Amino acid sequence: MTIAQAVQDDLKSAMRAGEKQTVGALRLVLSELQKDAKEGAGDELAVLRRERKRRLEAAKSYRDGGREDLAGAEEDEARLIEGYLPAELSDEELAQIVEQAVRDSGATSAKDMGAAMKRAMAAVDGRADGKRVSGLVRAALGG
Repeated sequence: MTIAQAVQDDLKSAMRAGEKQTVGALRLVLSELQKDAKEGAGDELAVLRRERKRRLEAAKSYRDGGREDLAGAEEDEARLIEGYLPAELSDEELAQIVEQAVRDSGATSAKDMGAAMKRAMAAVDGRADGKRVSGLVRAALGG
């Protein structure tokens, strides 16, 4: 079962249960997944990560503007989307992956960060945020 099919099934269940906010969020996510499939990209995980990031950025903006109610709604949608993503790597697992990537790339200074990041992000395979990976790579390279 694809992620889009799972979202569609959950959407039907939410509609039957009368969960308006969940229905709205799932419709938007399903629309983005379908649009991505039509465009031929077919990377459902990338769509979900992008949508989650949008929700988290919107929540931050709302919170900065003093709108806690809207920020909470955006964070709820982000958590809903996270349910369809693979589990995030723990700090220890991520540190091991970054250490291996730095070693394999031969990176020794901040100038070599691009090569190390490329290997680390490939190994992480979307199970960690790029900012987390970047911070660990920078620390490993002494930058």
